[in-house]
Amino acid sequence: MPRLLTLTHTMKSFVALFVVVAAVAVNAVSVEKDATILKQDAEVQQEKYAYAFETSNGIKGQESGYVKNVGLENAAIEVQGSNAYTGPDGKYYALTYIANENGYQPQGEHLPVTPEPQQIPYYILEAIEYIKTHAPKVPVSKE
Repeated sequence: MPRLLTLTHTMKSFVALFVVVAAVAVNAVSVEKDATILKQDAEVQQEKYAYAFETSNGIKGQESGYVKNVGLENAAIEVQGSNAYTGPDGKYYALTYIANENGYQPQGEHLPVTPEPQQIPYYILEAIEYIKTHAPKVPVSKE
């Protein structure tokens, strides 16, 4: 009989925990669903544009772009912008970026960083040098 009581107590605890998690989840969805636009600006012209927005749940974004080298063969669009929001983990995420002929270049504290290049071990360098100086002789065909 004590095992049955423990199982019943465990089930009640699980149900209570589930109800709390469900209530928090519904509240989070409700906050997102009920978000309103606080600010929204846009300016679009033939060779440039800009926009910005902000919502009541803390999401912000802005971007501007223009055509570089108008009328030339190497004409390209240069874009710069940023966005920010609070993630589900409660952390604030902010991102800035540039996009141009060199690609998309984001920056943000949360983004991974490319590790520094490692020095090639001496034995690999010695092996490469050995191969260079002791390359096998390839017979020249007489055709």
